[in-house]
Amino acid sequence: MKNKLAIKGGPKTINSKIAHYIWPNISTKTKKAVLNQLNKEISLYVRSGIIEKLETRLSSYFQTKHSLLTSSGTAALHSMYFGGDIQENDEVICPAYTHFATVTPLFQLGATPVLVDCEFDGNIDTSEIESKITQKTKAIVVTHMWGMPCKMDSIVKIARKYGLLLFEDASQAIGATFKGKKVGTFGQAAAFSLQAKKVVTGGEGGVLLTNNDEIYYKALLLGQPRRSEIEIPKPHPLHDYALTGMGLKYRIHPLAAAIANQQLDNLDYIMRNRQRVANKLVKELKHLPGIKTPLIQQESKPSWYSFVMQYDSSELDDLPISKFCEALKAEGCKEVSRPNFTPPLSHFALFQNPGKLFQSYAGKFSYTNKDFPKAERFYNNAIKLPCWYGTESKFVNLYIEAFKKVIDNYRELL
Repeated sequence: MKNKLAIKGGPKTINSKIAHYIWPNISTKTKKAVLNQLNKEISLYVRSGIIEKLETRLSSYFQTKHSLLTSSGTAALHSMYFGGDIQENDEVICPAYTHFATVTPLFQLGATPVLVDCEFDGNIDTSEIESKITQKTKAIVVTHMWGMPCKMDSIVKIARKYGLLLFEDASQAIGATFKGKKVGTFGQAAAFSLQAKKVVTGGEGGVLLTNNDEIYYKALLLGQPRRSEIEIPKPHPLHDYALTGMGLKYRIHPLAAAIANQQLDNLDYIMRNRQRVANKLVKELKHLPGIKTPLIQQESKPSWYSFVMQYDSSELDDLPISKFCEALKAEGCKEVSRPNFTPPLSHFALFQNPGKLFQSYAGKFSYTNKDFPKAERFYNNAIKLPCWYGTESKFVNLYIEAFKKVIDNYRELL
């Protein structure tokens, strides 16, 4: 009876009623940082106070000249593209499998996203990039999906060969490295997110990194009024527009900056512990039939934003992934999920028929789900776990036990 699946009336593997995974970690130090900021100032127009402090820390951490805090990761991406002078009719090579916000800001600039299928790790397939480059191509943007670094040496080589800008969406990958170099420092600019689920969070917020003065000045002009007037030098042709800017406001809230500044203190600790948990999950799950643990590129260190596996039904007599996950849920694995919110971009109406929202895009492109078979396969077979990092990591062994139990008894589900 002990090994009988819970979904078939057997005992649950996990009976705990407490949360299995707690994130973000709002500690006493975090609350104190917010209260301290409330007592100082709750609105900052220029680079000063907590804004200056956090930007300085980020520039030091990444060894970049400029760090610009924004109201969201999406705002950072928009600022990055605008700063890179992406314009109407420019083409930008983009991953087909990514969060939609990686690409949607391009529509605000009139640029055309040219989507590229993914590899078996979910990241952009470097072998397909060159075939998508045309005379209109101006940039490549890559996303380090689920915190797994892309093959940046190959991508940098392609960008240099064709004289293209290289942008990184590192929203899920702060702290990750590829061959010892931090993700977000390979191209002309990078964008990060400080949203609540991210490894370093401010609740909401974003970061633009760049060593390029022109990208920085244009990003200021786009969404940082008052700052742009002070920081864009007077001889620069953009200074005439610095006071009004472009009419947008992408400033981060000081309270969000205060939270993120305190959370940054924990980054190394969190990274170490998530890596420890990821190592254990890989060790215990990689030999189980039906489970393919994350593919880690040689000499890369993920941020482990999430632990995303691939399910292979052919090894379990074609048991549907839905039934497999349902059985895990019945065992008490509340944190098992399928990342349905992140399908290939071809699933969204905006990429199927953009002309309905943006008239200038009428007839330009129309992607279908058949265009990206590897992205479809990755998405349809993805199973996600959190990467535990603290005291709640005691659940790791229980989740491993539940996976083994369901797989050992999968025939009950057929």
